[in-house]
Amino acid sequence: MTRVWQWNRPVTVREVLEDLQRERSIAYTTVMTVMDNLHQKGWVRREVEGRAYRYTAVSTRAAYSAALMNEAWSKSDNPAAALVAFFGMMSPEQRESLQAAVGIVQGDPGRTETVQEAATVQEGETVQEAATVQEPGAAEEGGTELPASLPASGELPGDRGADGEAAPGR
Repeated sequence: MTRVWQWNRPVTVREVLEDLQRERSIAYTTVMTVMDNLHQKGWVRREVEGRAYRYTAVSTRAAYSAALMNEAWSKSDNPAAALVAFFGMMSPEQRESLQAAVGIVQGDPGRTETVQEAATVQEGETVQEAATVQEPGAAEEGGTELPASLPASGELPGDRGADGEAAPGR
């Protein structure tokens, strides 16, 4: 998933394989299985191109991260205490980004530039677009949607190899 998000374009199994092989030995069938699993779980959509599929993320990494944070926060028995603890873990730079983001949500247009300069978003995408989560089915209409289920561990989809072991760089 990391590579699909980083490249921000439709990718083939072969492209992902060749990039992964720079770091370690991995079989084509392993990458193909992971990409197929991501498709079946709703993390990527695919389109046939010639004899291969091209895979595209259905959600941005920012939207995925936001959904994980929201899910964790909503399950807390004391959301205010959870937020205070979370804010206490933040670096000064993270707190500044948070203040800028709150300013955007509250309608302070002067904050938009601050967040856009501080945040890393995909090329051609605004901060608001990067954080947008829409209803299922919206991706087909050009929006961003999240898969129905998020992993409870916070681990990115495809972060484990076929043997179940964590794979570096995925």
